[in-house]
Amino acid sequence: MTTLATRRQAAPGGSTTSRPARSGASSVGRPGFAWALPATIFFALFALVPLAAVAVLSFTSWSGLGDPEFVGFENWETLIADPVMLKSLWLSLLFIVLGVVTQTPLSILLGVWAAGNQRNRAILSAIYFIPLLLSSAAISVLWRALLDPNFGIPGQLSWLFGDGNLLGTQSGAIGVLIFVGMWQFTPFHTLIYQGAAKGIPTVLYQAAAIDGAGTMRQFFAITLPQLRNTAITSIILMVVGGLTTFETVLILTNGGPGTDTTITAFYMYQEAFQSFDFGVGSAIALVLVVVATLISLVVVKVSGYDKMNSSLEGL
Repeated sequence: MTTLATRRQAAPGGSTTSRPARSGASSVGRPGFAWALPATIFFALFALVPLAAVAVLSFTSWSGLGDPEFVGFENWETLIADPVMLKSLWLSLLFIVLGVVTQTPLSILLGVWAAGNQRNRAILSAIYFIPLLLSSAAISVLWRALLDPNFGIPGQLSWLFGDGNLLGTQSGAIGVLIFVGMWQFTPFHTLIYQGAAKGIPTVLYQAAAIDGAGTMRQFFAITLPQLRNTAITSIILMVVGGLTTFETVLILTNGGPGTDTTITAFYMYQEAFQSFDFGVGSAIALVLVVVATLISLVVVKVSGYDKMNSSLEGL
C-alpha cells in the first residue's frame, strides 16, 4: 500500500524497500529549459539573428538600395589597410581606460557614502542621480552649449582655459569627452555600488571596531574586498559602454579635430550612414563585437570573477 509520503518497492530478495515519493510541487518548481525559453527566443530574435545578418553583410557591397553584391573579403582587406580604422581602435581603448580610471574610484566613494546614514543623504543622492534621467543626446547638447568658446564657460574664464577652444585640440577634445562621460555615467555606477555596499553585513564592521580598526582601515579591509564582484561587473559595463559610445562624440566633436576623436563606433556610423557603405560598416560592427567580447573575457579571467563565491559565504 502506498502513501503520499513513501512508496514501497519490491527488492530482489523479496523484501521491500521504501523511498520518499516525488512530490508534484517539487517537480514543478524544478528549473529547466522551459523556464529560459522565452528569454532564449527573445535573445535569438533581437541579438543573434541581427548579428548573423551583419556578418553576412560584411562580405557584401551594399549602399542601402538594390540587392547586396557579394565581394568576399574585400571589405576586411580594406579595413586592415585603413589607418583610420586602426587609430579608431586605439582611441576606443584609450577611452575605455580613461573612463575606468576616472569613474571607478569616484563611483565607489560616492556609492559607499550614499549607502550610509548621513543627514540629508537621500536628498543629496536624489539630486546627484539627475543625470540618469537625461538622454545622452540631451547631455551632449547641454555641454556643447556650456563649452562654447565664445559664449560658454571657457570664454568667460580665459585665465584658466586660454582661448577657450577646448574642442580644438586632441587632448582637449578627449578630456571633454571623458569628463562628460564621467558626469553622465558615474551616478549609474554609484547606484550599483550603493546597493552592494548596503548588502555588506554590519557585523563585519562591528567586529573590526572591537579590534580597534578605524574608518579608513575598515574601508580598505572590509568594504573594498566585499565590493570586488560589483567592481568587475561595473568595469565590464564600462567597457561595453565605452566601445558603443556614439552620440556624445557626434554632437560634441563630430570625430574631430580631424579624426582625433573618431572612435570605432563613430567610424562605423560614418562608413555606413554617411558614405553609404554598409558592407564596411557591418565589418566594423563585427570588429566591435569581437573586441568587446575579448576585453570582457580578459577582465573576467584576470580578476578570477568566474571562480568567485559569494562574499557573504560563511556568515
